[in-house]
Amino acid sequence: QVQLVESGGGLVQPGGSLRLSCAVSGFALDGYAIGWFRQAPGKERERVSCISSGDGSITYADSVKGRFTFSRDNAKNTVYLQMNNLKPEDTGVYYCAADSIIAMKCDDIPFSAWGQGTQVTVSA
Repeated sequence: QVQLVESGGGLVQPGGSLRLSCAVSGFALDGYAIGWFRQAPGKERERVSCISSGDGSITYADSVKGRFTFSRDNAKNTVYLQMNNLKPEDTGVYYCAADSIIAMKCDDIPFSAWGQGTQVTVSA
């Protein structure tokens, strides 16, 4: 059974940092696409970062480029999202998601398995 569990959210001041973790079980990270998504109140969910199942390339939303870093530890079956220089507009529930479909572009991946989410609040 595929399971994803996020952790690491919290309240942080603008300019601060957080590292989110997503522990996965039921599958090995290799060969899976993994995405980090977020949803702010009243807004649509957006993809923040993704690692492609096709070539392992990592992409970021323009709004987080240079501030967020996606990484993974295959031995621990865990992926991370390091978030630096956080801004109030980064506030939201952050989810990790996975899919076994092989695709070069994350836009082509349906992300069928989701975690429960972790709240990130950036506020003074």
